[in-house]
Amino acid sequence: MYKTVLFDLDGTLLNTIDDLADSANRVCKAHGWPEHETAKYRYFVGNGIPKLVERFSPEDQRDPETLQKTLAEFDTVYGAHMHDKTAPYPGMPELLARLQANGVRMAVFSNKADEFARAVVARYFDSSLFEIVRGALPDVPTKPAPQGTRALMQKLGVTAESGDVLYVGDSNVDVETAHNAGLPCCGVLWGFRTREELQQAGAEYLAGTMQDLEKVVLE
Repeated sequence: MYKTVLFDLDGTLLNTIDDLADSANRVCKAHGWPEHETAKYRYFVGNGIPKLVERFSPEDQRDPETLQKTLAEFDTVYGAHMHDKTAPYPGMPELLARLQANGVRMAVFSNKADEFARAVVARYFDSSLFEIVRGALPDVPTKPAPQGTRALMQKLGVTAESGDVLYVGDSNVDVETAHNAGLPCCGVLWGFRTREELQQAGAEYLAGTMQDLEKVVLE
């Protein structure tokens, strides 16, 4: 049994892709830039909002000053629309409640900006479920760099050496995040990326359903 589970957020706990894509396309439209299909945004996200902004911006609009302005625009638009279509994956709140009832400690670690990560978790989940909710902070390298994961584990008082801490996510970034911190990873198949990506990245477990994830954690 895994006693502590660290969860990715977007594509793992919450389906946020439509609000992210719609907000980005609103920014693109305002500038007369090409808009992108939602399917493309599944690969634009995962490395933090600044990288998302860089990826949806035209190549000739990626100088540092322009990107900084576009990032500020995106933050404003997404802040106003982050709850339009976002929702927990079906069965996720119930799964988290069962894990909590079995004594599992849980936390969230996301590359989403910290203020946005905290806001969506607070809106869609019971406040007692997660001991810590942490998003991207200015002075901490984004995932898959290990510093943030290690700091989170230190605050929880857990170590990779104990063998009872699991990281759960939906992309190769999450698998690399887990491995860089010395943790096993369970890749979920309902998120933004594919089974093949998770397998190639070396995920120790794959979960296609909430029941699959529950078995990985508890058994």
